[in-house]
Amino acid sequence: MNKISFSITGDALVTQRMPKNDQRLLDIHGLLMKSDVRFTNLETSIHNYENDVYPSRHSGGDWIAASPGILSDLRWLGFNIMSAPNNHSMDWSHNGLVKTIENLEREGIVYAGVGMNLAEASRPKYLETPKGRVAIIAVNTTFRDWHPAGEQRSDFIGRPGINPLHFATIHRVRKDDLESLKTVARQTEINKRVNNDKEEIFQFGDYLFEVGEPGTYTTMDKKDANQIKKSIQEAIRMADIVLVSNHSHEMKGTDKSQLADFQQEFAHMCIDAGANAYIGHGPHVIRGIEIYKERPIFHGLGDFFYQAELIEKQPAEFYDKYGEFGPGYVTSDGYDFRIKNEGKMNNETNPKTYESFIGNFNLIEGCVQNITIHPITLGFEKRRPGRGTPELASKEAGERILNELRELSSPFGTNIQSRDGIGVIETGTNTLSLS
Repeated sequence: MNKISFSITGDALVTQRMPKNDQRLLDIHGLLMKSDVRFTNLETSIHNYENDVYPSRHSGGDWIAASPGILSDLRWLGFNIMSAPNNHSMDWSHNGLVKTIENLEREGIVYAGVGMNLAEASRPKYLETPKGRVAIIAVNTTFRDWHPAGEQRSDFIGRPGINPLHFATIHRVRKDDLESLKTVARQTEINKRVNNDKEEIFQFGDYLFEVGEPGTYTTMDKKDANQIKKSIQEAIRMADIVLVSNHSHEMKGTDKSQLADFQQEFAHMCIDAGANAYIGHGPHVIRGIEIYKERPIFHGLGDFFYQAELIEKQPAEFYDKYGEFGPGYVTSDGYDFRIKNEGKMNNETNPKTYESFIGNFNLIEGCVQNITIHPITLGFEKRRPGRGTPELASKEAGERILNELRELSSPFGTNIQSRDGIGVIETGTNTLSLS
């Protein structure tokens, strides 16, 4: 098989059209176009606020939407393959997702992870390149209970939605503390609809407990994981290269840069099942890079675009979050309020939201031969109109990003060198720079 080159980015939370003469974007376009496969996560609904598109009662944060022209802009920038499921996929209810799917199909973009039913949302999608056929399977772990796509039946249609990976959260406590919970459960109605038939796990309301060293851990849902594994096995038979994308906001404790237990468990399962690369994104910060069985795992690519502050229209629920915001207020009032009150929502006040990287790598015979890391910044220090658009980082910012990524990758045994402002991970006998 020929060498296939990849450029991958994190979340494209893009809401505004792209000026084609913007030198920041032209530089990134030039970098992306050096690769055969160019990936991003589409973290927005695509529609024109049509009359049959309604906001959901709850959103993934803000109610993110962009016009269909954004897709042609992303295509112009260089992207030819996308993941689509994330915590904003259902911001505009089922019809908003249907419009997004229709616009993706109209633009002819290869995308995965959403569909008119579960079979469509979970199946691999394929990108044809002169170097080989590339499959993508896209998954989401951060969603509400009505977001997953529904199964199609012979006697009833399915339901539009995302390709889900559920996970269980289990809290470990000392034996006497667990007995105290059981006493409370006997004295109240908190467990009146709970069947505690598992000897080791005790359910207290919506929460699961077991005896052990105090702490919390998570584990992936085996049914969902097996369905995803089947999709990987299908893709292996149909493509030369298989990518798995996972949008996941979960974390260990309160540190966004640290993996929840199930996230690494899932990434390893994907590689064990035959995926050639794992692409993680979601928490709005970067996470470490791991090389597992000669295949790359990007645990967190951070933000590629972050234009949440530039949305011009939001539903009433957006304003309700900030107190006494009546009909005379506009979206910028909400953004101003939450920046002044960091505890409400701190993505916009966190500089790390605006620093990430573009990951480049080659695959030869299905295994990674080199990885190069191009730091990018999104203009944290700029006024709102100029924030959220990526540009290649300055030397100083680039070294800061590489140092952070080096520290986050070290626990995985990954060594990142810095060469002329570009990170390099040596994974084979030949390490080639894509710069």
